[in-house]
Amino acid sequence: MSTGLDTNKSKTTQRAAAAAEPVTFAGTIGLYAPASQAARKSTAVLFVSPWGFEEMCTRKFFRILAEELAEAGVASLRFDYAGTGDALDVTDHSRGLAVWLETAEQAAAQLKSLSGCDNIILVSQSLGSTIAVDLAQRLGGVEGIALMAPAISGRLYLRELSVWSKMIDDGMGVAESQRETQGVWIAGLRMSDEIAAEVRKINLMELSKLDARNCLVLTRPNRSADEDFAAHVKDLHPATREAVYRGYDELVFNPTIATMPVETGNHIVEWVKSISRSQMGTSTRRQRPTVAPLTTAEFTETPLRFGKADELYGILCEPTAPRRGATAIILTTAYDRHAGWGRTSVKMARALARDGIPSLRFDNANVADSPPTPGAPEQVLYFKGQNDEIAAAFDLLESSKLLPAVLVGRCSGGYLAFQGSLWDERSSGLIAANPYVFHWSGKLTVDASLRHVPRSLETYRLKLLQFETLKRLLRGEIDVPRAIKNFITSLVRRAIRLSRPMLDFLPFRSEERTAILDLFQSLKARKVDVSLIYTAHDTGLEQFNDHFGKNGSYLKRYGNVRLNIIPEADHNLTQAHAQSFYLQEVRSISLKIGTRQATPQEDRSHAVRSPKYANLPTS
Repeated sequence: MSTGLDTNKSKTTQRAAAAAEPVTFAGTIGLYAPASQAARKSTAVLFVSPWGFEEMCTRKFFRILAEELAEAGVASLRFDYAGTGDALDVTDHSRGLAVWLETAEQAAAQLKSLSGCDNIILVSQSLGSTIAVDLAQRLGGVEGIALMAPAISGRLYLRELSVWSKMIDDGMGVAESQRETQGVWIAGLRMSDEIAAEVRKINLMELSKLDARNCLVLTRPNRSADEDFAAHVKDLHPATREAVYRGYDELVFNPTIATMPVETGNHIVEWVKSISRSQMGTSTRRQRPTVAPLTTAEFTETPLRFGKADELYGILCEPTAPRRGATAIILTTAYDRHAGWGRTSVKMARALARDGIPSLRFDNANVADSPPTPGAPEQVLYFKGQNDEIAAAFDLLESSKLLPAVLVGRCSGGYLAFQGSLWDERSSGLIAANPYVFHWSGKLTVDASLRHVPRSLETYRLKLLQFETLKRLLRGEIDVPRAIKNFITSLVRRAIRLSRPMLDFLPFRSEERTAILDLFQSLKARKVDVSLIYTAHDTGLEQFNDHFGKNGSYLKRYGNVRLNIIPEADHNLTQAHAQSFYLQEVRSISLKIGTRQATPQEDRSHAVRSPKYANLPTS
């Protein structure tokens, strides 16, 4: 049994853990973590998640909690509300939050059936706490309810959401003209008007009853409203426990650099264990998870596990019409779940299916719903072991007769698509959007690169002209020495780029540029179709121009590569026109490769890199 929350089990075990078992119901997908047989309890946990960006940030945290609870003998289920994540879309929002509440009620029924437990504990966060409170009343007599940073006032929650959304847009450099101003939006996700109207009416301070035998309230540090609510719940339910949600801000700041709140996680696990009932008498018969595909007139989606130990979790999306394109392997970006930023991967997969193109989207190990693998570092971005996970994806498609395939990714996912195409010859093409680098030397840490990356000179010019930049400077929110250093770095880059034609005649090149050009040459020799997409002021484009000239002027030596630059879009391709262009590039290359006659090869199994490139550093 684990003695505490372990955010990376690969450090403590030599055996890969399987991902949770997928289950489908009510037009959505759940992930069931069965209890350890050695210590199985008669109580199970249902996770009732927050919404939007906060849900993406907590995805990995909830998976880790589920793994710890399973070891402690407590089964659990995580799920997507209707119309969110991997669930089927909802066309009628007229019933507001009732749609999500009904999904949660169906999930509770599934959990009881799967675990054989009649006693349920609800673990909820933010907006999910409102749903959990209503669900407890519907179910009647739940064993416990954990309210983590609950959305106490709907009006205040929406106001905070607006500020949060603005901070995200500012961080990505989204111009005012490109921002969504109608309705409730955050990180490319829109809350329906009907749900927003109901959320606005929420006031948990008016609660007169809490239908649970036990209660835990986790308050955010320095939030007096949270403390007032905890006191109110104690008045309703004297046995309520209160604790500080330590690490909350670090968890929800950004999924890419999020820090798992270990102390808080341990507190939740211990609380659940303390109120869980031991297994008594003969065990109740448990139902096996049902994994019927989610089906529409245009596509079927099947959640699945794959890899040597079923350690990788993903969704296979197949067209109902005849297939006519290469399968797209849609890779995750950083620690975003496989549904993608603003559900872009879900929308892409389903749009491709309408054109007869299958796809596989999945979480790499230690990202969202896929557990870590033995020996891997905690920071898995730009780690060469991820190439083995791409090989596992190709193995799955090969066994399902879904080759040929292309790799698709944005940012670190674009880097992974590039490296995966070098690593595995079964890659017939790749589409990389805003890749920061193509060659990772490992001289800088990932965190340092993400936090202190130099911008383009155009970006600095635009920011200097913004009044908001002046206000941030006066408030002391800008690291001036770091900003000056980054600005000088950009100036030096520009000077080197302008002198590149002269330098190319000299008998030396930088080690990094030599490696990158050799890697591109390898893809050219294999005739791999490559599409590179950048937004106009992206930091990755600045790096790309260092090696290939402004706007890729030196790409003419690679006839297999095309470069596209999208104006007025952010790094995450949040804008509709950017997403549309990205989709069109994936569709175009998939259909092009799908029309070719595949050439049989004796062995295309995996990790078949040319010896010439086998020793080039990839992480």
